[in-house]
Amino acid sequence: MVTRAHTVAFLGVEARPVEVQCALTPGLTAFNVVGLPDKAVSESRERVRAALTAIGLAMPPQRITINLSPADLPKAGSHYDLPIALALMAALELIPGEEIDRHVALGELSLDGEIRAVQGALPAAITAAAQDKGLICPHDCGSEAAWVGAAEVLAPASLIDLVNHFAGRKVLTPPQPGPVSVRRSVADLVDVKGQESARRALEVAAAGGHHILMVGEPGSGKSMLASRLTGIMPPLEPEEALEVSTIYSLAAQPGDGTIFKERPYRAPHHSASMAAMIGGGRDAKPGEISLAHRGVLFLDELPEFSRPVLESLRQPIETGEVVVARAAAHVRYPARFLLAAAMNP
Repeated sequence: MVTRAHTVAFLGVEARPVEVQCALTPGLTAFNVVGLPDKAVSESRERVRAALTAIGLAMPPQRITINLSPADLPKAGSHYDLPIALALMAALELIPGEEIDRHVALGELSLDGEIRAVQGALPAAITAAAQDKGLICPHDCGSEAAWVGAAEVLAPASLIDLVNHFAGRKVLTPPQPGPVSVRRSVADLVDVKGQESARRALEVAAAGGHHILMVGEPGSGKSMLASRLTGIMPPLEPEEALEVSTIYSLAAQPGDGTIFKERPYRAPHHSASMAAMIGGGRDAKPGEISLAHRGVLFLDELPEFSRPVLESLRQPIETGEVVVARAAAHVRYPARFLLAAAMNP
């Protein structure tokens, strides 16, 4: 008998469905995970084993095979722990398989059975809603996932809480969406005294979505003006706020489920590498230009940036997206930003 759970694999801002299949077969006792798992996914065997033992469940003396389908899609991250555990418990008939089939699950298991927070709860909830399924996520990610609204969200703090919920011994309260912050610590243009021409240029750039280059002597207020550009831009629309929050969720930026209505402001140092600017790294994470999506990307000391980094901005400015091409992944991130730059004469 094969039991199934559902989770997602992140590819850019897209969360692709992944089916976690579990089969118990006679033979030597073993626990294998197949389907192109990376090191973090392969190590989930030991976390799942310890978590089940912590809640009083013994591993069966059988051959356990976990398949992550589609098998040709690379799987990375610790969020596969929870769906693997759920598929295994369904195979042991400890929880109803039909309930597991109705949800998309993600979460990292600690050795004592707690469910730790992971990145990507918001795009996972969007994918679950598109499949007409609910979402099971860590308790700390519940307020973030609840923003989607179209998906039923279960946010247990531990594995035993989830088992008791499905057994009817304890009902999990649906999480509430996190707070909406209309204004964080955005600098105000009212602090700028004088500089009437520069203020007018900022207003025109913000109103028309124009890029802006400021040239002036050191200390003339270029950085001060640029840091106040987002303060005169209109707040994000609800769809834009979810879009920006999805990128930050995938970038593992710290948060408590708060949705910010103001536009992002990114000011990378001129020593930033190509991967830091356009995205990349081991898991093709979003870079500074994607983190500035729907907001402002400020490049201070523009001539100090390396030529390859500056040339890499050409395609995102023209198309509104950045493509991170790697041997194992071809990832697209949105990158519609207002470019503000400053330099000395």
